[in-house]
Amino acid sequence: MEGLLLEPTLYTVKGMAILDNDGHRILAKYYDPTIFPTSKEQRAFEKNLFNKTHRANAEIIMLDGLTCVYKSNVDLFFYVMGSSHENELILVSVLQCLYDSISLILRKNVEKRTVFENLEIVMLAMDEICDGGILLEADPASVVQRVALRTDDIPLGEQTVAQVLQSAKEQIKWTLLK
Repeated sequence: MEGLLLEPTLYTVKGMAILDNDGHRILAKYYDPTIFPTSKEQRAFEKNLFNKTHRANAEIIMLDGLTCVYKSNVDLFFYVMGSSHENELILVSVLQCLYDSISLILRKNVEKRTVFENLEIVMLAMDEICDGGILLEADPASVVQRVALRTDDIPLGEQTVAQVLQSAKEQIKWTLLK
């Protein structure tokens, strides 16, 4: 019986994936090379995962020895995978952080086209949430702040009033400091 005790580990996340509504990969990161070592095996798993979840009305599934939590929105499916003995609540918090971070980054316009247009920022957000399977951040606001969305890059018409005021404050500050 002593051999059944599992050692606690920081490596809680085995993978994260975003698939479109046809089951094709938009973005996926796998953190445990022993589970799916090749891209072919990863894609086969993703296809199987999508086929089991795209019509289901649940949030969690056990598949191929992994606990998978998922969420769908418009034309995207978000997945977070952990080992079979991982705490589902931790995996759900990672999933929620991933979805909420992307929602904040894309200004609640979470759909395939906007994810592709902002893929580099979405990838950065994934990296800020989890590194090598270790959960780094579960607060979407912190993730968005870390990926450093600069208001300078956003057209004036798309900025919120707070962003415009902040930008104006910074410009005034720099003109006074000269």
